[in-house]
Amino acid sequence: MSYIADTLNNLIHQTAFFNITGGNVIMIVVACIFLYLAIAKQYEPLLLTPIAFGMLLVNIYPDIIAPIGADGTPGGLLYYFYLLDEWAILPSLIFLGVGAMTDFGPLIANPKSFLLGAAAQFGIFAAYFGAIFLGFNDKAAAAVSIIGGADGPTSIFLAGKLGQTGLLGPIAVAAYSYMSLVPIIQPPIMKLFTTEKERQIKMAQLRPVSKLEKILFPIIVTIVVCLILPTTAPLVGMLMLGNLFRESGVVRQLQETASNALMYIVVILLGTSVGATTSAEAFLNWDTIKIVVLGLIAFMFGTAAGVLFGKLMCVLTKGKVNPLIGSAGVSAVPMAARVSQKVGAEADPTNFLLMHAMGPNVAGVIGTAVAAGTFMAIFGVF
Repeated sequence: MSYIADTLNNLIHQTAFFNITGGNVIMIVVACIFLYLAIAKQYEPLLLTPIAFGMLLVNIYPDIIAPIGADGTPGGLLYYFYLLDEWAILPSLIFLGVGAMTDFGPLIANPKSFLLGAAAQFGIFAAYFGAIFLGFNDKAAAAVSIIGGADGPTSIFLAGKLGQTGLLGPIAVAAYSYMSLVPIIQPPIMKLFTTEKERQIKMAQLRPVSKLEKILFPIIVTIVVCLILPTTAPLVGMLMLGNLFRESGVVRQLQETASNALMYIVVILLGTSVGATTSAEAFLNWDTIKIVVLGLIAFMFGTAAGVLFGKLMCVLTKGKVNPLIGSAGVSAVPMAARVSQKVGAEADPTNFLLMHAMGPNVAGVIGTAVAAGTFMAIFGVF
């Protein structure tokens, strides 16, 4: 009988019920909310589903992301995925896939879109000074502020390069969460800073872009940006390589692999490993709350700055630019561009802004990578 009792006792104590904490329960509830948003509301489900599930797993079984032991004991499954984040491998591969999936034609056809993409980066630098004010050191502040670009891969990349791996989990989760919540966060800000008449502005059709222009664009951008900021090469270089696969037309298999199979594999690895960094012990603290708040402020500032610069362009062009496309300057591709289209269509169902908004959207991706490279140059990180 004692053998049976001991066996049952061991089995019972091996369950998670004896190790779970109140913090773990809170994070499990948060994970379930994220899963609801991803599945029921379809807010960036490709990103939010693996992140939420990684969050669920680590708060039930923390050892799933345990590092390699001092005695050589193997680490948890998701620890090895996480190393690929820390080494900037997965963020760079995400950029390769984004480049292979994205048409840069609207940006080439309307180079002024670069200005809107640049204006939307204002939120990054506003958050940087806000983070300094809240007590973060300069490198941590830079890593936190990049959330304002609504670009998860760049956030992970910069946090790793600046040695802020302790903050990588909250930063990545905040960045990806705000990317997913673009349809909720942006519209009220867009409507606040524009009039009904401005939202109804119809923009002229973009000029056709030649195949030669589309091929030369990624090559020229890579040369120019990487000569000025060589540290951006892993992100900008992969983004442009993916786009060159797409536009050259001679490596269709590579383009299809980068934009489909490889992209989805990387999203699974990156999403689950990022979610697994959100254990209750690591996530439920004041620094995390500050990061989440700063990220939201940065994202709101970036959206507002893009819209306000769009209003300025509207005035300078005598009503030819719809200010709504400025909000797409944050680099949540293509969700931010779709939101510009949606808000414009609410004002006038015949208004079609999607292609116009894709210009600032793509410029925002490049702009966020440049902002990350600028921080790395300032701190002498290679």
